[in-house]
Amino acid sequence: MRRAEDPARARVPDPRRCASAVPRPWPRLPDVLIEIACDESGSEGEKLVGGVTAVFAHAGVRLSHEEAAACVASLRRMIKSPALEYKANHLLREKNRWALLWFLGPAGPLAGRARVQLVDKRLLLASRVRAEFGAVTGPLEHYNDLLRARGPRGTLDPLFPAILRAVAQWHFSGGGSVSIVHDQQLSLTDGRIRQLKKLAPGLESLTLVDSQHDARVQVADFLAGIARRVAEDELNGRPDREVIALLRPFVAGPRMWHA
Repeated sequence: MRRAEDPARARVPDPRRCASAVPRPWPRLPDVLIEIACDESGSEGEKLVGGVTAVFAHAGVRLSHEEAAACVASLRRMIKSPALEYKANHLLREKNRWALLWFLGPAGPLAGRARVQLVDKRLLLASRVRAEFGAVTGPLEHYNDLLRARGPRGTLDPLFPAILRAVAQWHFSGGGSVSIVHDQQLSLTDGRIRQLKKLAPGLESLTLVDSQHDARVQVADFLAGIARRVAEDELNGRPDREVIALLRPFVAGPRMWHA
């Protein structure tokens, strides 16, 4: 059995040395349906550099409506904020750290029920530039604009490969088709959803909802926002080793970072 990592030594791997591709197709198993709720944090479409965020995060949780509502209610009792809708920043405040540690901890509501993907957007763009031009020889901002103009709309958006990876991960672990309930995204048009279903035979359905009316999506939003913020702090030389150690079991794939 693999020994648990010492939180004092935990560190997110250097994203500049890691990359991953969209998973290959898988056999369809329609007899079992797995429903997951998803949300993202740090999405700026195809703008991968020069934006507000450096990391894109996409989270999925497998909770019932009742379990997710109980989780949100517990956080409300712990944090006691009058906000109508809680966000990740409520849990990330220092005074609420104990609630954050409970939420991510082995005795919390997400243990064995959630996954999150992290994408360093500069790394993603650099990998696309090398694939297209062989090397990066100028500012990434220039390449970002160039690739957006050259390719079909949405080609650089990390949301779409993240959804494909999520379907593959939950499909393989659960042994059946996947139904996704996702927070509303303008880029997830009917045409894009049809395209995703063609690329991922394991995707049974993808339904967009308002996170304010679905506690499962709110919980996914918490996890995505927390993971993105912690990852960006680590990239900027401010690693929160205790929280990184708790996040590791949720991070999908053999590497911390995808590109």
